[in-house]
Amino acid sequence: MHKLAGAMTALVALAALGVAYFAQYVLHLTPCELCLWERWPYRIVAVLGLLATMTKPKSTRAMLALAGLVMLGDAGIAFLHVGVEFGWWNSPLPECNGALVPGAPLPLVPATPCDRPIYLVHALPVSMAMMDLAAAFMFAVALLTYAARKRKVFR
Repeated sequence: MHKLAGAMTALVALAALGVAYFAQYVLHLTPCELCLWERWPYRIVAVLGLLATMTKPKSTRAMLALAGLVMLGDAGIAFLHVGVEFGWWNSPLPECNGALVPGAPLPLVPATPCDRPIYLVHALPVSMAMMDLAAAFMFAVALLTYAARKRKVFR
């Protein structure tokens, strides 16, 4: 059961990354710098999920709990991004505010401002940052719930 949970964790994280890469390379939606930051926790969770498939059940639970905490971190990044989109605060990243570093080369792809929402489904007024906030929070709750539940012993 624990190996399956680790594999499912890795698959969900990789599927989320797949959606982001599909939006970027197939739908040609240019991500902003905060969007790119939101991908890192999914990469970490995918690795933790794969490692969890190779460990003992007790270690698996610890790795999945760590993955849940990483996803809570992603929910925090996504909340920051949603706040920037709504104009509640400015982005802490200089790339999001249009500031170029003197002497640095210009980016190959024009940067998308972080305060401009990117919509995956144009008829649905939910930005990808909002979708990530909801997905990351639900994923974190699922991982932490799994890690915290009592171990069942079958006889």
